[in-house]
Amino acid sequence: MEPTLVMGGSAAGLDDQDWSGQSNYFEYSRAANPVGSGRIPPVPMDRFPAARHQAITTGIVPFDLSEQLAISEGPATSPALLASFIRIAPGDSVDTAPVATSELYYVIAGSGVSTVNGRELHWTAGDFFVLPANSITIHRASTDTTMYWVNDEPLLRHLGVAPTSAKFEPTRFPAERVQAELADVESSPHATDRNRLSILLNTTPNDMTQTVTHVLWAMYGLLPIGAVQRPHRHQSVALDLVGACAPGCYTLVGRSVDEDGEIIDPIRVDWEPNSAFVTPPGLWHAHYNESGQQAWIIPIQDAGLQTYLRSLDIRFAPSAR
Repeated sequence: MEPTLVMGGSAAGLDDQDWSGQSNYFEYSRAANPVGSGRIPPVPMDRFPAARHQAITTGIVPFDLSEQLAISEGPATSPALLASFIRIAPGDSVDTAPVATSELYYVIAGSGVSTVNGRELHWTAGDFFVLPANSITIHRASTDTTMYWVNDEPLLRHLGVAPTSAKFEPTRFPAERVQAELADVESSPHATDRNRLSILLNTTPNDMTQTVTHVLWAMYGLLPIGAVQRPHRHQSVALDLVGACAPGCYTLVGRSVDEDGEIIDPIRVDWEPNSAFVTPPGLWHAHYNESGQQAWIIPIQDAGLQTYLRSLDIRFAPSAR
């Protein structure tokens, strides 16, 4: 028998509820900026020393800042992303199957093969590869392997969603091609006019945002001897992986710059090979190489999403007078 409808949309035999059990109200001026008021904790500046992942032979070591971020649903390095280091001993394997739309891997050292939904992807040191939603993967190492792995599982947990389809194909960026593309940038007659000597990785479906996936942005950058990458800022969180470097490479981070574009009262983050650090959104930061050797840095951000939302707001400090 069909329920009888009555005025107001209620039905006979069903509970009559006002649906207001979770409703609250806040005065605007006190609630408009929950981050500024401290209700939402800011993204912390933090470091992940290489010793933490070098201490194991096989496994996944997350760069977990969820407690500082007041995230209780699982590990997270930023509100949207989780960075981890994967270690695999020769002959061992590690399985991954995040509820994520985007995964990025950078092979710091080693070689092996990843079986992605039954298909084999071979990799070696210096390679990048990205995997789309619903990737069930077994990573097997033929030599001692270390990878840097970033995915957007924290974003999906926050939204309470699971991906329904892949937005790009599994894609490998071979080390030889990556290095060749960067060498072309370095040898350009305009190289000295640029804020940085870097390349951005891209998958074809994401040409509009010019990012490696529709959520992730990935840069491979060279910091030459004696170079200074001038201060800049953006609204995406940077999960920075330090590549090869020597003592004397560092990043300065601060909230403001002076009239010459120099960071005021900066915090110094010294680089360590195969370590990572977080650069919070909105802070000015600049990279310095006083080591006498070339150095490399690999920032991963959620700037694919931020660019699509038109909210990245990247800015560069004025040049010194």
